[in-house]
Amino acid sequence: MNREFKLRYDQMREGDPAKTEETAQPNTDSGLFHAPGNARNLCLVWPDGKRFFLNYAYLIAGELNLDGEKNAILLHFSSHTVTLAGYGLEALFRELLDHLPRIIFAVDDRYVIEDDSGSKEMAVIAITVEINNGQD
Repeated sequence: MNREFKLRYDQMREGDPAKTEETAQPNTDSGLFHAPGNARNLCLVWPDGKRFFLNYAYLIAGELNLDGEKNAILLHFSSHTVTLAGYGLEALFRELLDHLPRIIFAVDDRYVIEDDSGSKEMAVIAITVEINNGQD
């Protein structure tokens, strides 16, 4: 029995003879990494379409500030400091701790939705990237 026939026979027994390697892959369109890997980048996207990415390998420290209505996350990379401002950012901070987010989108403040209790849904409304001192 040749190898290709055995592969098709096994797929037929599993109930999906048309299944290919591409359909077996997990959906990578979400904003999180699904499998461990070596190169992980964080891409920041502004409302005007501007994009900027940094590698998680150079993330030195992160800080969450929950004071006031708006929250702030400071991410200290070796060459840049990133500030994310928005609402309900505690869950995002926990995901950043595990290097899970691939893409963070900033939205205009007017599009943030308020729930019945008056609190706003999780949203990043401002992203600031600054070059650290001593970097060109």
